[in-house]
Amino acid sequence: MAEIELRRIEKSYGETAVVKGVSLSIRDGEFLTLVGPSGCGKSTLLRIIAGLEAQDSGEVMVAGRCVDDKRPKERDVAMVFQSYALYPHLSVFDNVALPLRTRRLSFAQRLPFVGRAVPGRGGIEKVIRAEVEQAASMLDIAHLLHRKPGQLSGGQRQRVALGRAMVRHPAVFLMDEPLSNLDAKLRVQMRAEITALHRRLGVTFVYVTHDQAEAMTMSDRVAVMTAGELLQVGQPEQLYRDPQDLRVAEMIGSPKINVVSCDHWISLGASLPPGIDGNTTHLAFRPEAVGIAASGDRRLNGVVTSVENLGSDIFLNVALADGCGAVVVRTHPDISRSEPGRPVGLQIDPASLLQFDGAGMRLRQAEQVEAAA
Repeated sequence: MAEIELRRIEKSYGETAVVKGVSLSIRDGEFLTLVGPSGCGKSTLLRIIAGLEAQDSGEVMVAGRCVDDKRPKERDVAMVFQSYALYPHLSVFDNVALPLRTRRLSFAQRLPFVGRAVPGRGGIEKVIRAEVEQAASMLDIAHLLHRKPGQLSGGQRQRVALGRAMVRHPAVFLMDEPLSNLDAKLRVQMRAEITALHRRLGVTFVYVTHDQAEAMTMSDRVAVMTAGELLQVGQPEQLYRDPQDLRVAEMIGSPKINVVSCDHWISLGASLPPGIDGNTTHLAFRPEAVGIAASGDRRLNGVVTSVENLGSDIFLNVALADGCGAVVVRTHPDISRSEPGRPVGLQIDPASLLQFDGAGMRLRQAEQVEAAA
């Protein structure tokens, strides 16, 4: 069992607070992703779990026991870094075998040259070779074991880093933006491979990224962070459809969610939809919730500024009248005939409107609260 529980974790560097009272429970065997902008504290939180950083206050629990006094190698976790952290002078085989040799060989057995003559080393090395080859076969790098890291592509180096973590058979995998150095095509491929690896191993994965596409496509649950705070934790679909904070709504989804203040809505000559809470200051809606409208008293008026044709979808960027902001509309190629400079009316599905107060917190209509209960 490898449940992880973070209890009120605080971390500051000087006067700057980077993690602010974060509490989070991660289930055994779960793939949880920490997502947020650069500098939000997600990598620091991962390093605290690994034992590479010490928190100022709070507790880290792994498998029901506090590990705050445990060194990194005693926490039964393996970390995969953004930079891969491979030794350039060692072969792929030796890089993957390194943690096994460090744990299983005595100091004398690890000595250069003379260590080979120490009794018992040959049998241990035979077992290590079998385990390294098994991991390499699983990751499709068995044919690369004789090469040096400098002779590998970025994706191959990433697999080597994963293999080095795998051979330890950790209870928890910690991954700190492992795909950020890869090109777009390879990132998509490696996302699928890491997800498949998680299914095969069945152990707990904690993954850090600023790329919301990685978070949404790979995770069982996603934890959204910003400015050291944990805003919301939920399944990807829940974060997209039911954000509790305007910052979560704006962070999750591509293109970004549309946000229009109630004052601008009224100033544009459109009446507010029914059921709007009196404390609502902003209305948010996804691009797919907007349609082109010929007329109507609740429509918003604007001008198409640009058209993005992605083949299966077309995104219209529409500047609202009187400089009240911009809206992105997602349409089908068979429907859209808009060109830049064309005036359009926009009709928003009232059921898709999300309401937020002045502090950015979600407001709900009475029927939504009853449905959620």
